[in-house]
Amino acid sequence: MTIGSKKELIILFLGDLISLALAFWLALAVRAFTVPSYFTLSAYAVSLVPLSILWIFTFFIAGLYEKHAIVFEKKLPGTILNAQIANSIIAVIFFYFFAPYFSVTPKTVLVLYLVISTALIVLWRFLGLAFFGIKRQENAILIGSGEEMRVLLDEVNANKRYNLKFVSSVDLDHIEGIDIQQEIVSRVYAEGISSVVIDLKSEKATMILPVLYNLIFSNVRFFDMHKVYEEVFSRAPLSLIGYSWFLENISQSAHIGYDSLKKLMDITIGAVIGIVSLALYPIVIVAIKLEDGGEIFSFQKRVGQNNKIINIAKFRTMKIANDDAAWSKVENKVTKVGAFLRKTRIDELPQLWNVLKGDISLIGPRPEFERAVKEYSEKIPYYNTRHIIKPGLSGWAQLYHERHPHHGLDIEETRNKLSYDLYYIKNRSFVLDLEIALKTIRTLLSRTGV
Repeated sequence: MTIGSKKELIILFLGDLISLALAFWLALAVRAFTVPSYFTLSAYAVSLVPLSILWIFTFFIAGLYEKHAIVFEKKLPGTILNAQIANSIIAVIFFYFFAPYFSVTPKTVLVLYLVISTALIVLWRFLGLAFFGIKRQENAILIGSGEEMRVLLDEVNANKRYNLKFVSSVDLDHIEGIDIQQEIVSRVYAEGISSVVIDLKSEKATMILPVLYNLIFSNVRFFDMHKVYEEVFSRAPLSLIGYSWFLENISQSAHIGYDSLKKLMDITIGAVIGIVSLALYPIVIVAIKLEDGGEIFSFQKRVGQNNKIINIAKFRTMKIANDDAAWSKVENKVTKVGAFLRKTRIDELPQLWNVLKGDISLIGPRPEFERAVKEYSEKIPYYNTRHIIKPGLSGWAQLYHERHPHHGLDIEETRNKLSYDLYYIKNRSFVLDLEIALKTIRTLLSRTGV
């Protein structure tokens, strides 16, 4: 796939690794004003190599390996600088705890390493990508119909970060009045078009496939429009959501390796964070009691896996603890302490015990209120499919669907939110869970909320 392909992201990653390795060598050379020996490299590598691995994780959290983040342009230096500031803090903490275990504590070398690696990575991102041709846009034709085709056309052509540029588009709803030979085939040769993105699910598309078939012998690549749409927008195309889509993409069968690893991650991380977070409980409890003397926790009924009703625990953030959110007729307001708890997401810490109990996972579709599920199930086709897996504290929709309704009913936005949940259910894997976890950390640190 030409749009933000894995090959290009791997090149980005390898380029960063080489930049860090070169920065390591240069830092030692500048420090000693001589070519570093094998003994010197080995002595410093014991401490700097593990630290560099932690730095790569910081780059990931900073968004330097986003699927479409091939070029950051003006924001690139600032993004890398912020990541390196975070890496400086990580380095201080790292050597504070582990310095006694290393024969060499590289204070001066570490500063040089930070400065040189920052410069090299910025240069790599600006110059190296152009050298490998990652910035080059390829001419393409888009063949499809409907709203999904229009938003795909606008998104790709409005952003230079994609490797495709649609120089022409064909609306299948008006295919009868189009000269296929002139509008598509001739333009392919005349404008050096290398890719055709087409809605292969459309019956009307099958009418023109015989004409397009010979283009494969001219090194023209064909991509399914809906797969490109899914890759660009990170959501399942709503126009395809039907019985055949579910039969093809969704399964409740066990993924033994993934399920085991996911459960291990839930228990391990949930227990560690849950125990550490206990230090905040006395402070939160006192703050809540001092404000209005009300209840400490609120318990909300949500729908879990296989439509099982679960009780989700949170620190109380509203005047009435258990009003079933927007479904109560009693007016309710967020308290001053509650506003702070929501902003910092401290109110959700008790949910970690729901994770350990097995009601929810760390990663998965967010559990919805019981009454909302009943309403959505009646008005949104296939809505209950999201309950085929265990819900989670954070999920794909929370990261990418900006207008998801927090309180009250919203059929249209919930339909859009479902497309993100279905994308996750279809593509779920440990790597995707790790990506969501790291991006959630980045979101929380930036205080934009989840």
